[in-house]
Amino acid sequence: MSTKHFFPTTEGVVVQALDSFVTRNPFLGLDVPNKVVWNKNHPPSQISMISGGGAGHEPAWSGYVGDGMLAAGVSGEVFASPATKQIMAAVKKVPSDVGIILCITNYTGDNLHFGLAKEKATALGYKVGVCRMTDDVALGRKKSEGLGRRGLAANVLVLKMMGAATHQGWTFEQCLEIGAQGNAQMVTVGTSLDHCHIPGREHHEHVPDNACVLGMGIHNEPGLQTLSPMPSPEEVVKKMLLFLLDPNDSDRAFVPFDGTKDNVVMLIDNFGGLSTLELEALTNITKTQLAKDWNIKPVRIYAGVFETSLNGPGFSISLGNLTGMAKALGREDSDLIQLLDAPTTAPAWPKNGYAHAPKPDDAAPSTEADEESDEALEKGPQVSTSDLKRALQKACDAVIAAEPDITKYDIQMGDGDCGEAVSTICNSIISNLSSGPFEAESASIFALLKPIGESVENVGGSLGAILSIMLTAFSNSLRKLHTSEDLTAVDVAAVGKALGPALKNLESYTPARKGDRTVMDTLTPFVEQLQRKPDLGEAVQAAEEGANSTKGMRPKFGRATYIGDKAEGDDLPPDPGAVAVAVFLRGLLEGWEGGS
Repeated sequence: MSTKHFFPTTEGVVVQALDSFVTRNPFLGLDVPNKVVWNKNHPPSQISMISGGGAGHEPAWSGYVGDGMLAAGVSGEVFASPATKQIMAAVKKVPSDVGIILCITNYTGDNLHFGLAKEKATALGYKVGVCRMTDDVALGRKKSEGLGRRGLAANVLVLKMMGAATHQGWTFEQCLEIGAQGNAQMVTVGTSLDHCHIPGREHHEHVPDNACVLGMGIHNEPGLQTLSPMPSPEEVVKKMLLFLLDPNDSDRAFVPFDGTKDNVVMLIDNFGGLSTLELEALTNITKTQLAKDWNIKPVRIYAGVFETSLNGPGFSISLGNLTGMAKALGREDSDLIQLLDAPTTAPAWPKNGYAHAPKPDDAAPSTEADEESDEALEKGPQVSTSDLKRALQKACDAVIAAEPDITKYDIQMGDGDCGEAVSTICNSIISNLSSGPFEAESASIFALLKPIGESVENVGGSLGAILSIMLTAFSNSLRKLHTSEDLTAVDVAAVGKALGPALKNLESYTPARKGDRTVMDTLTPFVEQLQRKPDLGEAVQAAEEGANSTKGMRPKFGRATYIGDKAEGDDLPPDPGAVAVAVFLRGLLEGWEGGS
């Protein structure tokens, strides 16, 4: 392996690298003296996750700073833990009214400095929790008995799930438990062709050319076994999987895996010195052997540069048992997969297509026309545009008139943006009522739903996302009815039939349910009543009763959970999102009936 570098020493290199990184990602800030990268958009009303470690592991940890992952990352010098002072600087950059979680890779220096920072931050009045990242299996139970497992690349998966949960409003305790159970259900082992080389230092012990080391650490720690002569890639992977999965290896069987039942996530990490070509090929070999020898087909596969060892010519395999983790958390597997798939602005998290991958049962036939094409939009049940325009106008006017009350409710429990968001949606819908497909006397329901969906989708926030998912899923469900049952008219019965699967689809994206003080308290009763009886009036009444039931209800999701303990019983207003949707549905009903 080459020991040549452009920089003769590491002096000044860490700050230069961080400066470049932050310049390319202007939503990030850099505290140069303390080598802290922080998310300038991180709000105090959200849990702050902070992690870090020695430099040389890039993109860990600065690369994982962003919405939906870390609030701040702290860098030491190469392979050296950041000092307590640096970690405290990070705490002060991303203060939180909810709590701070320090995510510590399980090495002695990191434990000590982050531990002292926890004590100091607690003394300042912060609520502070610690999550130790432990996933290595190479040392086994005996050698790591007093220290615990080392933190390797699987910690990035845990950070992703925890970070998404903080962004989605899971509680402080729930996020900490994700970390604890994530680490308990993750295993990693690494292999390298040689040790890495640090600029300006003597080269570490050399691994013979015709050999590789199994169980190599990421700080030039000695490996567990030297494999010589050099085995084939297939044989290397086979040995690594035995370290991870063999239930008979009592020293390393940290996590049980049942290939017939468990959902598994896999991460292949490049130590920094492998070509992308080799890494992808090794990933494929691993995927193939998992299926063939262990009956495991990972539901998510990540491969790339996640946590490096400078220029180390090696890689690691990480496996996580999502099913075991979900059981321990009292959750569904889909809840954790959703956290992995959730968007993040963290620059180093890979952009995979998993979040948009349809389930096999839901996949549209390959011969079906593109739903977004003009031809596809025109094919569908025809609807009187005058009737729909009148109903939508009435519904939007009602919400806009109710905006002051909706805003008042949200100011009491949130950040006051709900009223503005729903008014923006309604004004956008109104602006579309005199153009496009609404200009004709009648049009396909799919052509009419498209601009409505775009109006909802263009507004951010959780309410906009929930309504957008619901509307899109409803359109897709209605299209399936049109295709499979030759649906020619959109009546109340057809709407109810299409809304059922749409609600189920929405529930796969949010843990909120009826009784959790969210918009689901309006949507769920509306859909359920419409499925029981195709009567729009009774369904709207059920929706209104659901919205009213949120008055005095304790919040479980979203920003309202952060201040919910400051009010009791009747002092709590109804949920603003639930009220807004109920008002819209009542207006829609009155507008529709106004023409009959």
